[in-house]
Amino acid sequence: MGGMERLLEVMRRLRGPGGCPWDRAQTHESLVPYLLEEASEAADAILQGNPQEMAEELGDVLLQVAFHSVIAEEEGAFTYGEVERRIVEKLVRRHPHVFGEAEAKTPEEVKARWDELKAQEGKVEDPCRLPKTLPTLLRAYELQKRGLDQGDEEGLKRALERGDLEEALWNLVGLFAKRGLDPESALRRRSLRACRRG
Repeated sequence: MGGMERLLEVMRRLRGPGGCPWDRAQTHESLVPYLLEEASEAADAILQGNPQEMAEELGDVLLQVAFHSVIAEEEGAFTYGEVERRIVEKLVRRHPHVFGEAEAKTPEEVKARWDELKAQEGKVEDPCRLPKTLPTLLRAYELQKRGLDQGDEEGLKRALERGDLEEALWNLVGLFAKRGLDPESALRRRSLRACRRG
């Protein structure tokens, strides 16, 4: 039995008759906070560069995928097999430079091709339609990366001179967006350093 199938079997046992009362009581909705928490803990482990922590925390993220898949399986909505099939199909479809005849030699060319294929699939979305649970700093970064009211160094200076910290923060995020740097991860790394010093 493969690794993922073993995890799914454990989850089915926990959810089944005589299983765990807590696990049996969970729904897709009740698990959302755990999904977000586990993803954040995995991000921390990655930024700390600890392989053992990364393996454990990524396992917790994988558990969330298994948990939701088993609940959906019980409801007849979808199975883990469909989850895996969809992402494999998407990866192959969106990488014709690897699995097809197209060419893309730089990360920038790959990103442009990805966006072009998304558009062909009808996946072009309103740039303001981002996940509701996205951290606000990351939301501001994504909006500016998409070209919405992008801040800059001049805007940052003017905002600081006026004492407008809200506008200053927006423009600071714009500097991150211009450089392709994620401010959420940067601030997370800085927070981890502060805790190590404390």
